[in-house]
Amino acid sequence: MDPIYLDHAATTPVRDEVRAAMAPFSDQVFGNPSSRHRWGREAATALAEAREACAESLGAHPSEIHFTRGGTESDNLAILGRVARLRGDGETPTVVISAVEHHAVLDAARHATARCAGRLVVLSLTADGVLDLRPLDAALADGPVVASVMWVNNETGVVLPVDHVAARTSAAGATLHSDAVQAVGKVPVRVDEMPVDLLTVTGHKIYGPKGTGLLFARRGTHLSALLHGGGQEDGLRPGTEDVAGAVGLATALRLAVAEQPAEARRLGALRADLEARLRDGVVGLRMHGASANRAPHIASVGVPGVDGQVLLAALDLEGIAVSGGSACASGSTRPSHVIEALYGEDDPHAVVRFSLGRATTEADVERAAAVTCAAVSRIRGASETSGTSSGTPDSRDVPGLPRTAGTRADA
Repeated sequence: MDPIYLDHAATTPVRDEVRAAMAPFSDQVFGNPSSRHRWGREAATALAEAREACAESLGAHPSEIHFTRGGTESDNLAILGRVARLRGDGETPTVVISAVEHHAVLDAARHATARCAGRLVVLSLTADGVLDLRPLDAALADGPVVASVMWVNNETGVVLPVDHVAARTSAAGATLHSDAVQAVGKVPVRVDEMPVDLLTVTGHKIYGPKGTGLLFARRGTHLSALLHGGGQEDGLRPGTEDVAGAVGLATALRLAVAEQPAEARRLGALRADLEARLRDGVVGLRMHGASANRAPHIASVGVPGVDGQVLLAALDLEGIAVSGGSACASGSTRPSHVIEALYGEDDPHAVVRFSLGRATTEADVERAAAVTCAAVSRIRGASETSGTSSGTPDSRDVPGLPRTAGTRADA
């Protein structure tokens, strides 16, 4: 049977409209946007139009859009760049993040505070999406703060209360960054309606090209550059601009925002069907964030009594592409820091993240659920037959599996 791709939170295919928009910039409009001849002017015009389109999609001003090479760079530029600027002004800010941030934020925050001898405050989050804001309030009362709270968690789909955080940071004159990589195109995201100072978007989560992204930086929010050697992107991101990438990102972003309301309803219905089928077919299933406000494209579950790597390998052999968490940590043997933050360090559940997309159909959901339920039953049965304890059977005990199970993308 045809394989089914349910890992859209990891990456998405480039849609036809994006490829068509990018096509002229591979050979026809190839000039350097900084050049003054007509080849350069053509490229500069296309770059400016892409910047304007991105700004319009987000409710921003074009001067507030800075193109980058992806979400990780944007997150690092936001946090490290803002902390460095405040340090240059003689201040030592406290960095405040949620416990479930992507590693691009988590590691950047750790590095920023270590570099400036500052303090890192981590806000805990309950499984139903309640963020403990008391440490944030204490930090805001104590001095300058750079906060970073993601809009939608990439592993569970939980929508974090960015609005509550923004109300506090805005009133205190602090800086707030939000990683909106998993939010754009799934939930409404407008910087003219949410007082965030910095916002991260990437192309490959919204059917745009890999290696593209942007950082929104509200006017008056000053950053220090991480790279040096040119004046591009207002000096924040030196280097010759990727015009084709910017055009592709702008096209993908425009389409994602325009289609968001209808696609959110469709994906929400498919996810509800998937989760109902999994609950009916897997004894002891845990639905992550089930009582929280969630983005419609992610269904993350915990399965007791099976090994996560074995289960993911079994689904892969059946042509079902899912993950155990963030693809950015694939190969890690550590449990997901997100699941640890929500359920503790010794959680016995195997984690499977299904993430739906534009091509996902009712038939895909039905088959994926059936295959998952059957795989869980088979692995549990093999474990009982072999006498393996603690729900971690060797892959040799499971019919149809290779002796070495695939790695789990788990953070």
